Amino acid sequence: MINFLLIEDDVVLSDTIKEIVLELGEVTQIYDGSEGLYEAVSGVYDLVILDLMLPEMNGYKVLAELRKQAQTPVLILTAKDGLEDKIEGFEKGADDYLTKPFHREELIMRIKALLKRSLGLFDENTLSYKNIVCHLAAKEVYFGEEILPIQGREFDLLTYFLQNQGMILTKEQIFDRIWGFDSETTLTVVEVYMSNLRKHLRQTGLDKEFRTLRNVGYMLKGANNE
Repeated sequence: MINFLLIEDDVVLSDTIKEIVLELGEVTQIYDGSEGLYEAVSGVYDLVILDLMLPEMNGYKVLAELRKQAQTPVLILTAKDGLEDKIEGFEKGADDYLTKPFHREELIMRIKALLKRSLGLFDENTLSYKNIVCHLAAKEVYFGEEILPIQGREFDLLTYFLQNQGMILTKEQIFDRIWGFDSETTLTVVEVYMSNLRKHLRQTGLDKEFRTLRNVGYMLKGANNE
């Protein structure tokens, strides 16, 4: 599941944007810049949709601070349509800039283009790693012609690692991404699902590609690293 962070202080507009983007994934809505930055640096979002005229902290400041800690794709969505505004946005680290009012189809197209660059999505809607292929729409994992018994949150866990190869993912990041901030379960569920995922990947040999960092989290080796 793709996770979007929407930082927009206009509640009605935020709800409208959410309804549009929901066809692509889950959307978390934040209404001020300070809280938006707190969420953005958590590492659990695939793309940030950012307004510029925000209370507490403006969008330029949010973006500049975010870029000190993460390279999460950012789409600026704002009424500020001047050339100077666009230049400043890109200089601060924006990946794209769309002005209001906007067409629904253009917003979807730009989001898909950003996710294609950052996550490799929307070509064939698949993710590949060595000898397995994840079909995202069907939520199926293929090892040759065989479908592996990896489903539900275990499938989401695998795709999260595939999208972050070579990066350390803390247990907290994994928990927040897969189960959500408001989940009533405990952090130990991450260890249970990691154990199950490794077991289901054993026949492919890819269970050995995961590294456990004690008291920290896990890392999946990059596909090109032997």
